[in-house]
Amino acid sequence: MDIHIRPFELADESAVIALWEQCSLIRPWNDPKKDIDRKLCIQPHLFLVGLVERSLVATVMAGYEGHRGWINYLAVAPCDQRKGFGRAMMAQVERRLREAGCPKINLLVRSKNNQVIEFYQHLGYTIDDVVSLGKRLQQDD
Repeated sequence: MDIHIRPFELADESAVIALWEQCSLIRPWNDPKKDIDRKLCIQPHLFLVGLVERSLVATVMAGYEGHRGWINYLAVAPCDQRKGFGRAMMAQVERRLREAGCPKINLLVRSKNNQVIEFYQHLGYTIDDVVSLGKRLQQDD
């Protein structure tokens, strides 16, 4: 099976949110609809979906502010994992970031999510010696 990768379209929203729920990417403090709406205002061409036979099976959201690229919401439907779709999504978004002049990509993975950490390591990502800090500017509730 081949995956067709294209930018997100508004008609994809419910399928994207359902996929994120299947993949346990949604947290109570993040409203997925608001995340989608925000992304559509900033670099929407870096919000990609992957389709197999018209079924949405993968997503990735990226951004680049001139210093670093960031990856969020990489998701592949559980029944479609280990078929190369995550690798294909990452290759496509990395290509787009590289074309934009992005010198380095960062992403966050929960420290106990060893399977996902290993996935990224197989793609050439390394664990940086940094501490991630965050500050919420808006509540999504």
